[in-house]
Amino acid sequence: MTVMQLIWFVLIGVLFAGFFFLEGFDFGVGMSAMVLAKDKREVDQTIGAIGPVWDMNEVWLLTAGGAMFASFPYWYASLFSGFYNILLLILVGLILRGVTFEFRHHTHSEKAKAAWVKVLGIASFAIPFLFGLLFTGMIQAVPMDAKGNVYSTFTTYVNPLSVVGGVAVALLCLLHGLNYLALKTQGELRTRAHQWANKLYFVLYAGEVVFAVLLAIYTDFLQKHLIGTLITLVLIVGLSVIAHIAVMQHKEMTAFLASGLTFISLVALIFQGMFPRVMIAKDPAHSILIKHASSTPYTLKTMTIIVACFLPFVLIYMGVSYWVFRKRLTK
Repeated sequence: MTVMQLIWFVLIGVLFAGFFFLEGFDFGVGMSAMVLAKDKREVDQTIGAIGPVWDMNEVWLLTAGGAMFASFPYWYASLFSGFYNILLLILVGLILRGVTFEFRHHTHSEKAKAAWVKVLGIASFAIPFLFGLLFTGMIQAVPMDAKGNVYSTFTTYVNPLSVVGGVAVALLCLLHGLNYLALKTQGELRTRAHQWANKLYFVLYAGEVVFAVLLAIYTDFLQKHLIGTLITLVLIVGLSVIAHIAVMQHKEMTAFLASGLTFISLVALIFQGMFPRVMIAKDPAHSILIKHASSTPYTLKTMTIIVACFLPFVLIYMGVSYWVFRKRLTK
């Protein structure tokens, strides 16, 4: 394995971590618009909290997929063909969720507006749930031949670990969104976001324990990377506790950052557990390794130069956007 291969493996992990950190609260706010907001004005307030940034946050997912395609085409081909059904449903969810903002804004029917809010809430739950299925399915041993062809069955997608992982990711998104609403809004919505988050963190603790047990049963993470797996699991639980305490003390920025860092720790858990593999086969001889899945050294070098030139401008633009829209929203 070369240094460039390792850099791009880590960079793809960073891109997915950035996606879940930023788009995660968008999903949570979308769910909150359906279940937390009590009237039309609160729905407007909720959706307005992410209105200027939600589409910008999705760019991280596009970049992660594009980077995987260019730097690790063998990984991209195996993953996207083996988990095609889940990825197709995610794409449908992203499309439905994206159009709800415009369709709800332009319709004059209150019933239609309410219907689009429900579509937004359902899609905002389904997408992170499906991502949980995808990533927790990927870290288990899948039926794969020597050419990297994945022969998925229903249990490859749906099993105890993947279902718990899907629910956990959706719940983390909801809590991240509630923390964002508490940070971004004023009035009754802000108070209710605090109350909901305070209760849901107890559910999250139970889910994290179950997830850790199933991770030990269904994956080889503890056998391959004992120390790294334990450290990241402790980080996930510790950051959840920090976020919960911050919620109780009404330290909203701390709660938001801690819930976002929980996502980063979860992505770190997955990527360090897979290392040095990118796809894990039931027959270990058929697993796809980083060194075998990457593009040519010239491609990786060229991509690194491009990223180094343009990434600072993207980050500056995003930072300015969040600064411009930093003020709290009233009802």
